[in-house]
This record gives sequence, structure tokens and C-alpha cells, in this order.
Amino acid sequence: MMTQAYYTGLSGLVSTQRAIDITSDNIANSSTVGFRSVTTEFTTLFEDAVNTPTTQQEIGLGSRVNASSTVMSNGSIKLTDKSTDLSIDGDGWFGVVSGDELYYTRAGDFVFDSNNDLITRDGKYVLGTMAGNIDGNILTSEKSETPLSDINTQETLRFPTDLTYPAVPTKNTQFFGNLGIEDETKTFGATVIDKDNNKNDLQLRFTKSSEQNPPGTQWDVTAILQSLDGTTVYDTQNGQVSFDENGALISNTLPTINNNGTDLTIDLGEGYSGIVATNNTSTTGSSQSDGTIGGELVGYEINRHADVIATFTNGRQSSVGKIGLFHFSNDQGLDRISGTLYKESSNSGNAFFYKDQEGNNILGSDVMNYSLENSNVSMSNALTELIVYQRSFDANSKIISTADQMIQKALSMDS
Repeated sequence: MMTQAYYTGLSGLVSTQRAIDITSDNIANSSTVGFRSVTTEFTTLFEDAVNTPTTQQEIGLGSRVNASSTVMSNGSIKLTDKSTDLSIDGDGWFGVVSGDELYYTRAGDFVFDSNNDLITRDGKYVLGTMAGNIDGNILTSEKSETPLSDINTQETLRFPTDLTYPAVPTKNTQFFGNLGIEDETKTFGATVIDKDNNKNDLQLRFTKSSEQNPPGTQWDVTAILQSLDGTTVYDTQNGQVSFDENGALISNTLPTINNNGTDLTIDLGEGYSGIVATNNTSTTGSSQSDGTIGGELVGYEINRHADVIATFTNGRQSSVGKIGLFHFSNDQGLDRISGTLYKESSNSGNAFFYKDQEGNNILGSDVMNYSLENSNVSMSNALTELIVYQRSFDANSKIISTADQMIQKALSMDS
């Protein structure tokens, strides 16, 4: 029995010390972003059955830590002032790589390094899908969102430090206004963009035709496309527009005009949708043009859909990549590598993406920018557990010292 007391006390010391270490680690990481706390589960090593005339009970002969389970409940959310700070509202993990090692984490305090790689605070690269709309330092197309590619094709997110939104030349300009019925020259204007990122001036001059065919009216129109300062004239075109007796536009012979290398269509509408010639008070003309002035990169941000958004000096924005959100059949089965890093295991199953009804890969949970997930450690519970484990450690120490005293007394009685 005295040897049994030694064994019970020693095993209790070992298992309790393990529990103290785990709880202390929880407390130490109570302010660590994305930290998942761990609980300790104990079991007895052996048991002796003790029978009495009225009861049957079992006496444990030692203990050990049976398992240390990760608590998967989400931590609270704290707001930040950075769009690259992300938190996951629900299930899922960010994927990060270091060398050939793939890890998963809930800590979304990401940054762009000097090369505009999206990385973690300790230098691991964040995984996701590139939009494929960057050629060198040129944005080739504007995207509102980047679809996630297959899970096995996720890659590090690297973006050029210098990125240009190319000029999109104007190909169509619509004009609106009332010429009236008086024989007066009317001029409408519009600013258009050419392929060289220049703003040019398009002027339309309307004069009543010398020959009129009632009941409607006919107007001659001259289109002049020139530089804003008027020093360069790119093209001049002439045509005629006809209106019915009510002033609705019924025909237009004005051809396209050369916008410094790009054909530009002049849209005067039809009926009452554009240019009219009614007896009402003539109005100042207005216009609407397509095309976009070019711009240079202002910076990258991450939105609530985990898209990396490039913003340009011309006010335009485009998604250039998307951060992946990985899921597992059994999150508890992930192998813990450090405080916030985990690896896939046979118990967790392989990582996968959720899919929508059309079979497209989706995040599966909401990703919130300008926020971080706090540690899910409950300090009140952790401190209470620590006190319990310390008392248990003291009790097991007393078991050993008491057993030692009993042995010493037995040996002295024998002598």
C-alpha cells in the first residue's frame, strides 16, 4: 500500500503539472490574436475494486492526462484601423505557408511587406487566388470580385508595387438638349478620353439648313474633335439631323469621328431621348461619355468579401485577388504547432472549400475587415482552474511525503 501511495502521488504530480503548464499557457496567451485555449482531461491509470456487504466501489491507483482538447468557440471581436486586419465570423481558417510547410490559423493580423506580398506578422505568406487581371504593371480588366479557384491551386498573394489603370478611350458620347425653332447656331460640348490618356474636347455646332422640308425642320451639324487647348484638331465631320413637326429626332447622318486613333460614335438619340427641336425654351446641352482616364496605384485594401482591392488615382477600384478560407470535417483533429498555428492531420481530414448551388467555391463564413478575433481564453475560468491544479499538486506532494514518513516509521520499528 505504501508503494501504491508513492505511485499515486507521483502520477498525480506529473499529470497535475501538465495541467498547470497548459492552463498557464492559456493565461499567457489571453491577449494573443486568434488563440484557441486548451482544456485538460484526466483518467485513472488502474483501479481496484473494493467490495463491502452494502457497496461496491473502485479506488484509483494513479492518474494521467488523457487528452488536451482545443476549445473551438470563437473569441470576441475587436475593431482596428487597418483593412488588412481580418476576423472570421464562423467556421474556417486562413491558410499560410512558410517554405514548403502549410499551416492554418485564425490570426488575421496581416500586412503587406515591402514587395506587396500579403504576409502574417511573423513573415508567413497568406494563401488565396489571384484575379489574373494584372500583366506586368498594367491592370488588364476591372473586377468587382475574384472567384476562388480550386483548393489545390491556392497561391501566395503578390501584387506589384507600381500598378497602372490604363486609359480606356471614349467610344461613345451621348448628347441631350433642345435646339429650339429659331435660326440660331447652337453649340454642345463634351470632354472625351483618348488612348494616350488625354482629355479632348468634342464640339457639336448646329445651324439650320438653308433648305427646309416642312412640316419638320432640318439642321446641319459639324463635329470638331480637338485637344483641350485647341492647338490640335484630330478630326472634323459633317452631317444633317432632321426633326418631325413635334421636334422629335427622326434621322441623323453624322458619321463617327476620329478620337486620336479611336473611332467615336456620336449618339444624338432618337425621338425625344437625346437632341430635340421643340418650341419650348431651349436648354443648355449636356452629354454623357464612356471611357476612363488612366490612373496610378494609391494602395491595396481588403474588403468584407476577402477581396484584395486596388485603388487608383482616377477613383477606380478593382479586385486583384481573394484570400481563401479553408474548412475541415473535424477541427479538433488539427495538430497544434504553436499558439495560433495548426497543421492538417489524419484526424482532421483534408482541407476543403464550401460550394454554392452552382458548384462555385465560396468562403463559407463571413470575413470582417478592420477587425481581429481575440483569444477565446476565459480568464476567470483559467485562474480558477489554476488554483484547483495547484491545490491538487500540493495534495499529491503530501501523499508522497506521508508515504515516505510511513516507510521511515516502519523501518524504524523493524530495527
